[in-house]
This record gives sequence, structure tokens and C-alpha cells, in this order.
Amino acid sequence: MIEGLKIIKLKQIFDERGKVMHMLRNDSEYFSKFGEIYFSVTYPGVVKAWHLHKEMTLNYAVVSGAIKFVFFDDRQNSQTKGEIEEIFISPENYSLIHVPPGIWNGFKSVGKDLSILANCSTIPHDPSEIVRKPYNDTKIPYKWDIKYK
Repeated sequence: MIEGLKIIKLKQIFDERGKVMHMLRNDSEYFSKFGEIYFSVTYPGVVKAWHLHKEMTLNYAVVSGAIKFVFFDDRQNSQTKGEIEEIFISPENYSLIHVPPGIWNGFKSVGKDLSILANCSTIPHDPSEIVRKPYNDTKIPYKWDIKYK
């Protein structure tokens, strides 16, 4: 696992009316401060990559659909420098992905349905603290193709 990246199983509470999907509380060890919450809606097969936050910590949860997240550690002083991590998250595998600053990340909606990703970030969106690369940038050793085992 990439240094600092955390996957935390989340609770869903079901009853005959539906369910409640917990995400992040202010007394969680993964909560540091509130910046903003936003939802990213992604069509099937679409890749949203690559981006890196210099200051922001991300807290992702997938509330609908299924998403393949990919992370690349390019941090100079990291013990996992050069590593790639793939994580599949959906309501059936409901989890929080805690992403510290400095890790390249992107995601792809997988399956046939629209996917909805929630992010509770530690600072409001600031275009000056984000770095972007195209999804097929050769400096990140990853191909977004479907992989068959």
C-alpha cells in the first residue's frame, strides 16, 4: 500500500425504508478539518486523471456505481516512491479512501451505470494547489485499459 494512503471500511445501516451510508465524522482519526464536500459524477468508461494536490487531503467514498481508483506515488522522500495502487470501490465495497497530499490519483467509472463519488476535502478547491496531467501521460506508468486475468 502506498505510504499514507488508507482504505477504511464504512458502515451502511439498512432498514425497510432504505439505508444510511456513513462517510466521515469530525471525531474520526482520518478527519483533520473541513474544506468542502463535492460530488463527481462520471459516465461509464470515462477516465478522470491525473491530478495531484499539493495541500489538500482527499476523503473519497463512492455512493453510487463503481469506480476504479488508481494512485501513483512520485513523492521524493516516500518509502513507496514509484508504486501504483489500484482500488475498486462501490456501495457493495463501501469504503473511505484517505489520500494525503502529493499522491497522483485518477479514477474510472466501471460497469454500465453512472458513478457518483463524494469527496470531503480538507480545503476548498483552489486551482493554484492542484497539478494536472493527461490520463495517458507516459511519466505515470499506468494504462487505463480493461485488464483480463
